[in-house]
Amino acid sequence: MDAEKELLELKARLDEMPGKENKLSMVVFSGELDKQIAAMIIATGAAAMGMKVVMFYTFWGTAALRDPGKKAGGKDFMSKMFGIMLPKGRNKTKLSKMNMAGMGTAMLKGLMKKKNVASMDELFEAAGALGVEINICEMSMDLMGFKREEMIEYPNLNVVGVATFLAHAKESAIQLFI
Repeated sequence: MDAEKELLELKARLDEMPGKENKLSMVVFSGELDKQIAAMIIATGAAAMGMKVVMFYTFWGTAALRDPGKKAGGKDFMSKMFGIMLPKGRNKTKLSKMNMAGMGTAMLKGLMKKKNVASMDELFEAAGALGVEINICEMSMDLMGFKREEMIEYPNLNVVGVATFLAHAKESAIQLFI
């Protein structure tokens, strides 16, 4: 009888352990083009394999989600400065290495096109079609002075706190930080 009780207790503890869902939770911290490409390729690949994918954009990663055609008013001086200094959208991000005053970025984009690798726009479109959820860190947006109305249109875009990401990560089979 003791062995049966221990087995039931062990099973109950296993059921409570995190990471049992077929889900990928990813923090996208970097705002650099090569890391953004890697994050989107991993996200779309996982979603195509049937995984639920939740991306949490924070700090420098949030700039990639800005829509270059949108503006938001009512910003203070620091918010305006971040807006000027950070890239406005995924197509304005630079490489983390070998940028060479923009030549490296242009070379990589040209090579991607030549090798039929999806562009950032195509990757975001695919991610949306595959149901990839993108969550933007509310605190990061506040610190950098970004507003919801200047972010991209995307079918599964939310502004959330870190607790939302942690809840997703706790139940995910895979967690990544890019």
